[in-house]
Amino acid sequence: MKTDDAAARLEALGNPTRLQVYRALVRAGAAGMPVGKLQAKFDLAASTLSHHLKTLMVVGLVTQERQATTLICRANYDLMRGLVDFLVSECCADAACAPPQAKGNAA
Repeated sequence: MKTDDAAARLEALGNPTRLQVYRALVRAGAAGMPVGKLQAKFDLAASTLSHHLKTLMVVGLVTQERQATTLICRANYDLMRGLVDFLVSECCADAACAPPQAKGNAA
């Protein structure tokens, strides 16, 4: 993954609402989630949700599929794994890794 692509994807996830929406889609699995359910879950105006979904789709993190009158959103798991791999690919390449932190101690 190119650094510019990773930066754009991380920037898209840098908004708290978009991050919540994306995490909900990741949790939903391969079936995805209808836009209406996302809208109700986060109590967002349709235009606001549309804006956030468009931002996630532009960078490839989310896909949409129309099923009759319903738009189904899905997380792009391959791209998500690629982004995570990009972030950890050179972990500790120049130094020893820090010891793992216990859960709950993370910043």
